[in-house]
Amino acid sequence: LEEAAFQLQQIFRIDISIALNILGIESMRAGHCRVAFTCFKLAADRGYSKAQFNVGLCYEHGRGTEKDLDKAGFYYCQAASSRHPMAQYRYARYLLQHGPGSPWDRHHKAVALLEQAAGAGITEAQAYLGVFYMRGLQPQEKRGLKYLLQAANSGDAQSRFHVGVCYEQGRGVQQDLAEALRHYRRSAAAGNRQARDRLRA
Repeated sequence: LEEAAFQLQQIFRIDISIALNILGIESMRAGHCRVAFTCFKLAADRGYSKAQFNVGLCYEHGRGTEKDLDKAGFYYCQAASSRHPMAQYRYARYLLQHGPGSPWDRHHKAVALLEQAAGAGITEAQAYLGVFYMRGLQPQEKRGLKYLLQAANSGDAQSRFHVGVCYEQGRGVQQDLAEALRHYRRSAAAGNRQARDRLRA
């Protein structure tokens, strides 16, 4: 009986958190940012990862509350620890730009989170890792190209442009100008100005 009561409490707690998060989303869409933040915060403090991510967004952008990057990082970290892919990406960015601790530890943890987010299909993480591996102190061009291609295949025109650069310059792949042109054309068709400029050149 005690076990059944505990299970019912858990279900009730999760259902309330989901309802609060949905109410927060609807309030945000209606322009009631303070109400939305309150709903997100109540659900986040119950341990609901989607709401924790939304609280992080509110703190990062100052929606419904004062802008506070450290609090945003805290809530992104909470959601990331529950394997929320977009929170993993946001927390990794926070660690690289503002996070506490030694640069080496932050860097190592951020890359691991970006890899997880990229593996979960987060285009922003794939694009970030692609550029990161291409431009790092010790470039890993094949690895960078792999992530750029993933992001490009998810529709990211900027990553498609970078793939074109890789083929044009032979970075991470054998030089192939025809393939570079193909990627530049696809990127330009998706509205990328750099790709259009490169095609003119």
